[in-house]
Amino acid sequence: MEASNESAAVAAGALAEDRRMEGFERLLTLWVFLCMVAGIALGRIAPELARTLDGMTLDVDGAPVVSIPIAICLFFMMYPIMVKIDFAEVVAAGKSVRPVALTLFVNWCVKPFTMLAISSFFLGTVFLGFIGPEATDLVKLPFGLDLAEGARYGAGEVVVHDGVKMLEVPLWRSYLAGCILLGVAPCTAMVLVWGYLAKGSDGHTLVMVALNSLTMLVLYGVLGGFLLGVGRLPVPWQALLLSIGVYVALPLVAGFFSRRFIIEARGKAWFEEKFLHVLTPITIGALLLTLVLLFSFKGDVILANPLTIVWIAVPLTIQTLVIFGLAYLLAKAIGLRYEDAAPTAMIGASNHFEVAIATAVMLFGLSSGAALATVVGVLIEVPLMLALVRFCLRTRGWFAE
Repeated sequence: MEASNESAAVAAGALAEDRRMEGFERLLTLWVFLCMVAGIALGRIAPELARTLDGMTLDVDGAPVVSIPIAICLFFMMYPIMVKIDFAEVVAAGKSVRPVALTLFVNWCVKPFTMLAISSFFLGTVFLGFIGPEATDLVKLPFGLDLAEGARYGAGEVVVHDGVKMLEVPLWRSYLAGCILLGVAPCTAMVLVWGYLAKGSDGHTLVMVALNSLTMLVLYGVLGGFLLGVGRLPVPWQALLLSIGVYVALPLVAGFFSRRFIIEARGKAWFEEKFLHVLTPITIGALLLTLVLLFSFKGDVILANPLTIVWIAVPLTIQTLVIFGLAYLLAKAIGLRYEDAAPTAMIGASNHFEVAIATAVMLFGLSSGAALATVVGVLIEVPLMLALVRFCLRTRGWFAE
């Protein structure tokens, strides 16, 4: 009788905790907005602290690829999701051909080209008068090129700035380059959070994050070079491997081994009823702390370019909605379950902005318009994906069980 009462108490406590979390998650957009404001305020009030934290990085070829504070936050964001995954579910998800094929099709056959088309239309036509048809940007020369001053390369001209040869390009094209780098870098590790909040299949999401990461190693440089039209876009192998290792592999390995150890030591019931409930708030808390840090690092850039942020954000937002809608409707058309359809659409809509930012800095320079455009990707990612999570939950009934 006592055991029964204890089980009932545990179940009641778990239900109350789930309800508290659901209430918190309903206001998540508000918390996200407040964290953005807090991050920008922190960067203004304590700029030295923000610069110190921003400077704590793992670099490749002089470009900051992994922010150590962000990596720590992302670990605590991902670990509670990874440790919940039954890896038998991952194996089963990997054998599901239709969701895997749909995700790869949308991410690599559609998304890069719609990003080019949408961004070119808005930046090069609709907003060109606001950006300035004559406005230019100074970016790094392509790797391995030593051109004479005054030489033409693509849409730019070689100039000498502070004793260093640079390529002067139309400013809107520099913004376009950043958008393209986002378009060929699908699926950040944070998509695991969006899939989790949308109550999708964690196994399918994990499989597709891993598969996209491997596909990026092959196609990122090829598609990026073709769409940028610079002739040679070096594949940032070290940056990609380091980023994937820190943001995805580390929490995955930690989750796999700690799950197995805890279940063997304490049993599956204790793992599910005690351990997992302690972790429940950690993912959301780490997400919010990540936002505070991101916006404390980039707040000055955002405040210094408020209207520019709008011009770049519009095509990025439209691109996200178009790709999400396409993937979600195709998932329904081919008869996927909701648990696979939601993360498939989320994976297509999200961008691996960590890699895009690092690549933009490596190729074009920290102060380039391309780097600014990738930062805007961070700005719109979280609010947009949260809105799409809500849309998925409300349309769950569209899909057969």
